[in-house]
Amino acid sequence: MKIIKGIVPAPRRIMLYGEHGVGKGTWASKAPSPFFLDIEGGLNDIDCERTDRLGSAKSVSDALTWLQHEDHGYKTCVVDTVDWLEQLIHRQIVADEGNAKVKSIADIGYGKGYARAVPIWNWFLSQFEQLRSQKKMAIILLSHAKVERYESPESESYDRYSPDLHKSSSSMVQEWCDEVLFASTRVYTKKQDEGFNRSRNVAIGGKERYIRTSESASSIAKNRLNLPAELPLDWDAYFGAVKAYYANARPSTVTGVDIAGIVQDGSSKGNKEYEDLKIEAAEVF
Repeated sequence: MKIIKGIVPAPRRIMLYGEHGVGKGTWASKAPSPFFLDIEGGLNDIDCERTDRLGSAKSVSDALTWLQHEDHGYKTCVVDTVDWLEQLIHRQIVADEGNAKVKSIADIGYGKGYARAVPIWNWFLSQFEQLRSQKKMAIILLSHAKVERYESPESESYDRYSPDLHKSSSSMVQEWCDEVLFASTRVYTKKQDEGFNRSRNVAIGGKERYIRTSESASSIAKNRLNLPAELPLDWDAYFGAVKAYYANARPSTVTGVDIAGIVQDGSSKGNKEYEDLKIEAAEVF
């Protein structure tokens, strides 16, 4: 067992979700040496290195295996998008059912289809972890947004944005991520007089794109780095905030003993220290 004190930077696990066309893929393309898993097929207008379109859960698995074992030099794995990956997972579960009457995962009764997706999601998350530990790659999961009804125990229910995933997989993926970021375009409204004592609200703006890093009444979000509540939808702005956090963090120290050695012969041996735990912020990715 090792006792760790202080901050230990590691490759980030990021989910960025938002409405279609807001610029999620462009934002991710500015990350260090990114490689895209193209599941959705919407990357033709973005200058990035990517797979051809992946049309099955197995093809995504094969791409992750390639990233794990090849000497490629990429520093960031971008999944575009996880909601399309979920469709592939559901499609595989329906195919494995082997029942012509089952057309969708919802046709598998009592929620059993969605329950079968849980271990598959766990497996994919474990593969992303392998990339982080073996290749020191950051993981960016892109997702579309949906509006869902939130049943708050402290107030009346209300609508808010969330990643466009089934609730069980969404919760699992969000818990795994270090940051869940919501991308949107700032829109204001003003009243427009239409005559005859009538008026209507008209949207204005729409050019300012931003990231929300903390949960609000209108959207799910989180971060573990005390980031500003909002940032421009710009990679340098996000990465600058990450670097600022680590620049002020207390360096980590590790002490400990080899528990296995104690169990085997009753002695303390093999107290191997971690090396280079004080990682520069620029190396987080």
